[in-house]
Formats: sequence, structure tokens, C-alpha cells
Amino acid sequence: MAGQKVQRQTGVALWRQIADRIRASINQGDFDETGMVPPETALALQFGVNRHTVRSALAALAQEGIVRAVQGRGTLIERKERLNFPISKRTRFSQGIGDQAREARSVLVAASREIATAEVARWLKLAPGAAVVRLETIGRADHRPVSRATSWFPADRFADIAEIYGAIGSITKAFRELGVADYVRVVTEITATHAEEGDLADLELSPGAIVMNTRALNADLDGVPVQYSISRFAADRVRFTIEN
Repeated sequence: MAGQKVQRQTGVALWRQIADRIRASINQGDFDETGMVPPETALALQFGVNRHTVRSALAALAQEGIVRAVQGRGTLIERKERLNFPISKRTRFSQGIGDQAREARSVLVAASREIATAEVARWLKLAPGAAVVRLETIGRADHRPVSRATSWFPADRFADIAEIYGAIGSITKAFRELGVADYVRVVTEITATHAEEGDLADLELSPGAIVMNTRALNADLDGVPVQYSISRFAADRVRFTIEN
């Protein structure tokens, strides 16, 4: 495990830095031999903080379901396999999760028609002032939230996509209803950040949790952009596989 002292006066709380490092070590398998996180006293010495700060970090990880305190033993690592989410030419949420979950679906939580921002217009190759339809969705696997996405579609082509998607719960099927038989992923950009306040509620995370952010563009088979999305994935629940 990364044993360097945590950085003070960085604007990031000490307990959050420690939680991040413990989380990373768990993901790397550093504790596989014991299945337990080192004792609070050992962690406090390693990170150069007091036990209260370590306890706060472990409490946050427990809220995320990553660890569990066991009386008389210490802090047990909760082994939950992360879902493998492939990024490929045809990236689809439910198909990507596949048989890794008994049920995988996306739920519409909000929709609106609006004027595209400069960023959205650039991604969708729209003229300034063009209208778009925005969908806010949450992807769930076995009733557990996995992703939170905001997607934009050219309104002149997909004016009814919110109603259709709301009824059938599938972007792919909604596209088919609107005359797009197939579409492909043009680009995916991936970054990692701490979860924002809205993500904490939507993805059922605790403060300090890490989310993987993706910016993605889909286009029809003629190369015309049909969907621009910004998605946030709970980092401890998924891993991305880049496929050729």
C-alpha cells in the first residue's frame, strides 16, 4: 500500500486522502493474504495522523460497502466483484453488463428540451442556438445504481426520444423507433474525480468516493453525431475494458 504521509493543506481532507489510498490498495489486492485492513494504530503510524482520522476514513469506506468492522477482529474487506464494462465500437449499458447481473436497466429521471451549450453543439456538430433534448438517466444492475448519465440529442431529429425512452427504457430501441437502426461509438474520454453532491445521492455513495467520468460521442453509420453523453460510474462497482 502507498505508505507515504498524507499531504496537509491541499484542500482535501486528511480522512478522504487516507480513504482513497486504502480503497486503491484494496483494489490492487494488497491485503488479499489476510482479507483485513491493517489495524487503526498501524494505519495512523503509516499515514502520520491520529487514530480518529483513520477511523473517519474507515467509516466512509464502510458506508460505501467496501469494508466492515468485525468486533474482536478488526476491519474486514467486503469482497464485491466489480462489473466489467466494455468500451467498444458498439457500447451499450445493458448489453455491456450482460449476464454479470440478473437485471440491468436504465431509468429516466428527468428530460427537457433546451438550447445547446457551446460544448454540446461542438460535440454534436450543431449550429449555434440549435435545440437539443437532454435526458438524465441512472443505470442500475440488480437494483444497485452503477452509473448516472446526462445525454443530449439533436432535437430536430429526435424530438420524441424522451417519451419513447421513458416507455421502453432503452436508447438503442428508441433510436430504432426514430429511424436509426444502428450507431457506433466515435470517442470515449475517461477521467476520475471525487463524487459530487448529486452523485452521492444518485449512486448511493459516501463523501470521498471516487467516480469514473466518461464523455462519449455516438454517431449513426453515416458518421452523423446522434448522442453526446457525460456519465459518472461508481469506481468501486465497475472496471472498464477497452476493446478493439
